[in-house]
Amino acid sequence: MKLKYNAPTILTFTFISAAALALNQFLFPNLISAWFSVPGHGDFHFGIRNIVNLFTHVIGHADWKHLVNNFSIILLVGPMLETRYGSKDMVLMMAVTALATGALNVVFFPTGLLGASGVVFMMILLASFTNFKKGEIPLTFILVLFLYLGQQILEAFQSDNISQFTHIAGGVLGSLFGFLGRGEEKNHE
Repeated sequence: MKLKYNAPTILTFTFISAAALALNQFLFPNLISAWFSVPGHGDFHFGIRNIVNLFTHVIGHADWKHLVNNFSIILLVGPMLETRYGSKDMVLMMAVTALATGALNVVFFPTGLLGASGVVFMMILLASFTNFKKGEIPLTFILVLFLYLGQQILEAFQSDNISQFTHIAGGVLGSLFGFLGRGEEKNHE
């Protein structure tokens, strides 16, 4: 048997995120805050760094627990989605999710944003469409929507450092991608 790099988009995303956190912790202590987080609306200024951060904030994580929580789901669900939608479509869906969640955070919230949880929720809702046929609404989608996004809506009223709004936005995007997706299985394009 040989080791296979079976989901290039998901694995590369995982390794880059882990490398960014390691570099931040051991060599460059301001790396995450400078290049892998989106500032809130009061601190956002149009410039190269902040524009880049609208996409790269999904790479940055506060600590190893934060990274492991996000990537345990990404590594579980992501390879299946990459097989179904292809590497190019996964990169596109992840980039759209990053841009949308980053931009929404800048518009609506004064606090910064980092982490891949928007991508996680996009993948969770998108995964409920794996057996989707045109003209149908999968019951799994309804249940996942109710359980995952319903919980986030309830938790949005708690005071914590978690952006439930990002989870909800990621889930909405995953739902849209699921309904709009072509659905045929692809081989890592």
